[in-house]
Amino acid sequence: MYVTAPSSEPGVVYVVEQAGRIQRVAGKRVSTFLDIRGRVLSGGERGLLSLAFHPRYAKNRLFYVDYTARNGNTVIAEYRARSPRPTQVRVLADFGDPAPNHNGGQLAFGPDGRLWWGNGDGGGSDDQYGNGQRVTGNFAKIKRLDVDAPTARWATWAIGLRNPWRFSFDRKTGDLYIGDVGQNAWEEIDFVPPGRSHLDFGWNRYEGLRPYGHESLAPGWTYVPPVHVYAHGDDGCSVTGGYVYRGATVASAVGRYFFGDYCSGRVWSVRMAGGRATSLRREPFDVASLASFGEDARGELYLASLEGPVYRLVG
Repeated sequence: MYVTAPSSEPGVVYVVEQAGRIQRVAGKRVSTFLDIRGRVLSGGERGLLSLAFHPRYAKNRLFYVDYTARNGNTVIAEYRARSPRPTQVRVLADFGDPAPNHNGGQLAFGPDGRLWWGNGDGGGSDDQYGNGQRVTGNFAKIKRLDVDAPTARWATWAIGLRNPWRFSFDRKTGDLYIGDVGQNAWEEIDFVPPGRSHLDFGWNRYEGLRPYGHESLAPGWTYVPPVHVYAHGDDGCSVTGGYVYRGATVASAVGRYFFGDYCSGRVWSVRMAGGRATSLRREPFDVASLASFGEDARGELYLASLEGPVYRLVG
């Protein structure tokens, strides 16, 4: 479902399994890092969705997970890695979801040191719950949290997202890339340089660059159109956001943003120049059921298939 690693563990990756388990892979050695299958409702777009390590994980051993609880709620929890097994420290979010899809679930620490979290519009179709342009609540948003503060207070950074399934920060520049899953016709990649906030990515007034719903954009929020879109069809039907490659294995890929599509398995990459996506390239490989991309401590790129395999970019 997802692949990541703390910066303090080069050569190691952690693989998130939808059913509620996280595996630590160090060379040929695989061990279970966390097993919360008894707490997780898995299937479809539900399950254990993401993992993020605290920037000071080597010292404080804190990490964060997003999962669907047995009662259908979305839960974000803080854990501490202890022997023989991690223990839950606190719950940072726990709320009901009106439908089983569009759960977002990405967790990532940003350049500001805060924990960033993306959540979809509540599910169903056509923004049937009216969350796309709603400025309150937990749906259709990216939020962030200072996990070092004594009280957990989420702040809304952006609205207007249908299902920001995967987003990432360029570890060199701090630029944010979002893969937002579309409705019937268009998939989109969004791009935001550091320092911006209070943004509106347009759903459901727009799907991609095309007008869609009749709801007006929320006043006071800055609309940000996508930098790249593609139509449903041969290219796919559900975008999987990725990462800007900053590894050392493939020199020609450095600085390119990789993304793909869950339905078709196709993978592309682009370069951002002057706020525009340029040099679009279809990569010469596909990954069936492409659930996520991931990075290790050295910036090497991984691709995770919901069918089981995890791949690493080597050429």
